[in-house]
Amino acid sequence: MSEILRVGALSVGFALASIGAATAQDPDGPTNTIVNPPANATKPADPATTAVKGWTGAVSPANSPDGITLDANQTKLVEQVSGYFQSIQSLKGQFVQTDAENKRMKGKFFVKRPGRFRFDYALPSKQVIVSDGENLAIQDLDLNNEDRVSLDQTPFRLLLRKDVDLIRDARIIEVQQADDLIVLSLEDKDPNSPGKIKLFLATKPALELKEWVTTDPQGQATRIELSQLVKSDELDGNLFKIQPLGPKKSTPF
Repeated sequence: MSEILRVGALSVGFALASIGAATAQDPDGPTNTIVNPPANATKPADPATTAVKGWTGAVSPANSPDGITLDANQTKLVEQVSGYFQSIQSLKGQFVQTDAENKRMKGKFFVKRPGRFRFDYALPSKQVIVSDGENLAIQDLDLNNEDRVSLDQTPFRLLLRKDVDLIRDARIIEVQQADDLIVLSLEDKDPNSPGKIKLFLATKPALELKEWVTTDPQGQATRIELSQLVKSDELDGNLFKIQPLGPKKSTPF
């Protein structure tokens, strides 16, 4: 898969309408005032050699090996975020991806816990990113090429597992709260599951994930913004099957 397509199309997130242009230019997220601040593969590839920005563990390491020490309010916020992800069974919507060079791509996404998701990029891109709960495949249907890694080698393992408990499983790097926004940066405590991710969740009218940002070791950020979110229990399980590539392969949408 070409490096341009890797950088431009193979990374993913969500954004508040109120964040708007500010988040498109600030790799660390919204500029709101924050209160309570603390601080062609057929088998899974080695994350050390697979540089699929925003999807695999090839992102910058945390500053602290132990994360921050949470106070009571921060603990409550992390527990709320855990509960939110635990409550999601199926979800679908639209997404916009913005890379470090401000290139934007869009498409549809589908999530079905535990561990399954799919991102279909809109034309002219012919990219599909799909997780079957065990492996994550990044497919270029135009070039008929694929990269594949284990889901456990991505930051998404923590958020889409059967039992989500971020206090137990995540090293918390940052927890901040504004009137209508929670910002949470975390990485997996398991050293075999590298990857750091920064989440942005709206709190009004109800808690809802709107965006995430991943940053590679060179400091290049990839942002995914979500919209038109719909919780649905009727997603076809075939959406999350990793289909073999072929000359007639095309997206179902």
